Amino acid sequence: MSRIGRMPIPLPSGVEVTQEGTNLSVKGPLGTLARSIHPEMVIERGESELRVVRPSDEPRHRALHGLTRTLVNNMVVGVTTGFTKGLEISGVGYRAQLQGTKLVLALGYSHPVEVDPPEGISFQVETPTKLAVVGADKELVGQIAAYIRSRRKPEPYKGKGIRYTGEQILRKAGKAGKVGGAK
Repeated sequence: MSRIGRMPIPLPSGVEVTQEGTNLSVKGPLGTLARSIHPEMVIERGESELRVVRPSDEPRHRALHGLTRTLVNNMVVGVTTGFTKGLEISGVGYRAQLQGTKLVLALGYSHPVEVDPPEGISFQVETPTKLAVVGADKELVGQIAAYIRSRRKPEPYKGKGIRYTGEQILRKAGKAGKVGGAK
């Protein structure tokens, strides 16, 4: 059995799970998430938990077992506590600010970069160089954070750009760091 797939998914109070065929819907305090799960995976409901059961030990079913359990667990966690992805901006004059719900980034271009949040996503700007993407859908939070990072990826010489909180940037030596010297 898959170590991840056989773990039960705890259902906190206030979370409703409904399944119609392959469509699974999870409703909680932070909203509603819906996803289509693989038709061969079975979700069993207990008193205060869910379990994902696979039909056989085929490699395909073993792979889907852990994946399905993780996707359902992310839905339950998302509607109860939500997900946050932090971003840091480094560089002279690089900053972020909110205008209503829209995120406006100054990234050294001749124009400001504006990012409109999709449904279910919000931005938090703690300082002009630290921001966070917050939402209930883990996949969408990561996708929007990756989109913002792609507007100005960190470069390897000075480290300027947008990076995830805690991300290590591999730095390169410049021309002066060349080994071998002049003759």
